[in-house]
Amino acid sequence: MSVGRTWAVALTGLVGDLVEVEADLSNQTPAFRIVGLADRALAEAQQRVHNACANSGLPLSRRRVTVNLSPASLPKQGSGFDLAIAIAALATELPMDAVSLADTVHIGELALDGRLRPVPGVLPAVIAAARAGRRTVIVPEACRREAALVDGIRVVGCRSLGAVARWHGLDVDVDDDASGGEDTPPAALEEEPTAEDLADIRGQEEAVAAVVVAAAGGHHLLMTGPPGAGKTMLARRLPGILPPLDDETALQVASIRSLSGTAVDHLSRVPPFEAPHHSVSVAALVGGGSRMLRPGAIARASGGVLFLDEAGEYGAHALDSLRQPLESGAIEIHRAGFRATLPARFQLVLATNPCPCGQYGVRGGSCSCPSLAIRRYLGRLSGPLVDRIDIELSLNRVSLADLATAGTTGLSSAQARDQVAGARLRAAERLSATPWRTNAQVAGSWLRDGPLAPERDVRAPLDAALHRGALTLRGYDRVLRVAWSVADLAGHDRLTLDDVGRALFLKKGVDR
Repeated sequence: MSVGRTWAVALTGLVGDLVEVEADLSNQTPAFRIVGLADRALAEAQQRVHNACANSGLPLSRRRVTVNLSPASLPKQGSGFDLAIAIAALATELPMDAVSLADTVHIGELALDGRLRPVPGVLPAVIAAARAGRRTVIVPEACRREAALVDGIRVVGCRSLGAVARWHGLDVDVDDDASGGEDTPPAALEEEPTAEDLADIRGQEEAVAAVVVAAAGGHHLLMTGPPGAGKTMLARRLPGILPPLDDETALQVASIRSLSGTAVDHLSRVPPFEAPHHSVSVAALVGGGSRMLRPGAIARASGGVLFLDEAGEYGAHALDSLRQPLESGAIEIHRAGFRATLPARFQLVLATNPCPCGQYGVRGGSCSCPSLAIRRYLGRLSGPLVDRIDIELSLNRVSLADLATAGTTGLSSAQARDQVAGARLRAAERLSATPWRTNAQVAGSWLRDGPLAPERDVRAPLDAALHRGALTLRGYDRVLRVAWSVADLAGHDRLTLDDVGRALFLKKGVDR
């Protein structure tokens, strides 16, 4: 055939678009040209494709080869188009099955000797191909298990360009080791064991109870206390008491990991946990990239927990970049060549010391920080950011007396997980006729004026705090959300005065 056609996928964030790869031979000056809004890495594919074909015993024509990536207006990035370009170019002269080429999506980078190398984003690319109705996808053998996580599409793994050409009906000698094969159906979602248990935390029963409330409703949490009070221990045990990820969320989490360049060979039910260092830049937190999009910590934590330890040491711009994702549950990244939206529905956990030295207000401690330094340190957490936090805890170091009264065993992660699962089930049943499933997602107007709005005497403490200016209206709604989580854990069908009082207690700084 004079024109070879097959398919590839262009990714913009987690969204993939099918790209038709066309190759044509013409009697002009010998050359190899790629057109269709390709970036630098893709433009360099011509040399990789030329050498890979020659070293695979499949030399390209000495005539002019023009490769078009359609639609031409869609930006295309990365080396994942190499395989589709090579196959389309070879199909212009070699006898390949045109029906097979037209129904197959090719994803993979070519080495100069013809081997197929893995590329980031294989999982979201295969998802896009399946949704577009393609029936077969060929990927590098190293990505075969990752691609096979998608239902409804046939996945073929190959190790070399020659193996792909033979799969399309070309009579070519290929080593058996390079042929690869089709993957078996993927295993069920795997639940990874968590080594860290809540029972390890002693003498902080109130803090453990607050973390359980946060898990029950999906609430954001701020912990303030001196070094050694257990803030990091509590935060790292939060994912272990959250409900397992459902199929859709687990696939989304795996897709983000794939786009980040992390190998994925199974779907994990354990919510992700991201804890970037306090020197992290805004770009690393939010994500971006001038050519290839890379998810930041915010997107990688979607479906799980984003933990910012030593929050007072983070840059103010980095912390304020969290405000919009906390409200919308998504992060939009705008660049000159593209715009992408990534999921950002995470639980934020902040941990900070009371002052730069960490000894302010500590029993037996000696703080030498000037008052101005303390105000500047705590001022890194802006008012609008703190107003988006549902639960605020003040922790003290555990004393010998606390250990003596704590008992031999505390609440285990398994017990807390059962409590959280029961509370979330009650919340889901109550919210079944609404678009929300957890208390943290419910709109404030529905909480205040909906069918389950609290009685006047129940909301009286909240009304008084709002009247005094101790609460903003956003804070008012957040206290109501926490109150419902407290009620769900207690098995209440309606909010009680005790539920609201407990929620106000968990909102630190409110003049009650």
